[in-house]
Amino acid sequence: MKEVRLHSILDNDFYKITMQNAVIKQFPNEKVRYRFINRGEHHFPEGFAAELRKSVNAMAELKLTKSEKQYLKETCPYLDLPYLDFLAGYHYDPAEVHIIQSGNDLEVTVEGEWYRTILWEVPLLALISELHYEMKHLERDSNEVVIRRTMEKAAQLNRLGVTFAEFGTRRRHSYAVQDLVVDALVKSKNSTFIGSSNMHFAMKYGVKPIGTHAHEWFMFHAAEYGFKMANALSLEHWVDVYRGDLGVALSDTYTTDVFFQQFDKKFAKLFDGVRHDSGDPIEFANKTIRHYEENGINPLFKYIIFSDSLNLEKVEEITKACKDRIGISFGIGTNLTNDVGLKPMNIVMKLIAAKSSHGGWTPTVKLSDEKGKYTGDPEMIELAKEFLRIKD
Repeated sequence: MKEVRLHSILDNDFYKITMQNAVIKQFPNEKVRYRFINRGEHHFPEGFAAELRKSVNAMAELKLTKSEKQYLKETCPYLDLPYLDFLAGYHYDPAEVHIIQSGNDLEVTVEGEWYRTILWEVPLLALISELHYEMKHLERDSNEVVIRRTMEKAAQLNRLGVTFAEFGTRRRHSYAVQDLVVDALVKSKNSTFIGSSNMHFAMKYGVKPIGTHAHEWFMFHAAEYGFKMANALSLEHWVDVYRGDLGVALSDTYTTDVFFQQFDKKFAKLFDGVRHDSGDPIEFANKTIRHYEENGINPLFKYIIFSDSLNLEKVEEITKACKDRIGISFGIGTNLTNDVGLKPMNIVMKLIAAKSSHGGWTPTVKLSDEKGKYTGDPEMIELAKEFLRIKD
């Protein structure tokens, strides 16, 4: 069996880099916990934990290279120079990752200072996915088939006239497949491909790194400041750090309806757009357009990034519904980097608790736009629903 290793410290989603920079500036003393969630109830073969531990331990050897640091400096001027110096000296600490296997079940948790542990989530998911296919000896489609399929998707998206980015690191079949996919997208003729959420591949292929923040940014703020203040303070602190750059707001951590209550005219004008990540995309688009119009903003000057389990059928449906109404773009993940003739994994890693410098641990929760599909501590979920007046 071949070893599964990361190739670069930048083999991560861009929003982890942008959030780490913000956390260092805003919350350098807070601690957090993350937990792996096996949504697809996948079975892990004997010895999986030991192999994953080897891969995790090897990550301690990763280091930002001089060329990578220069790339970040030139490509992302909104990242502070002191942060780039910090990242140049950063090393993963495998002691922050705890791995236990019981039969076919896998338990993975991460705990430590938020500014350090924030980078673990995406690489861990990528390693778990690749190891799963490797250790089960599941044979994927050939490189030629993967490339052809990717080219066909790019051509269809081009015909729809919509821009799209590759968002597939966390559930990729493997590093090799993601490499094939991004290479094919870059080489596609008349492609509307605009970039990748993966910093390593964005640098390798000279495309734009795409991303702003994730649910954990809002989940932490709820634990730190309370549910009612979570959205507003998350946006305010983001603006304090980036001053108008990286202006796409994630809307569904505590349902879109609650989000729009605090996404007032100031934020609606300042942020370039919003990202959809759960619930009915057409319903979300209608709510977003209505919200901009109610605040005297032309929706055609704003845009939505759709990123929830997209395939080409969904993209076409959304495109038709939004045409000439609001700007749109798409972030496509698993359907690009794990469409290889095997069942894609359904795995996530979530922030489950936060500890401020002046208090104890507080459980975190996420109340997405999928009705009843909430994650986190059950008692805290009910408390959040009560405070935010959310009804199933």
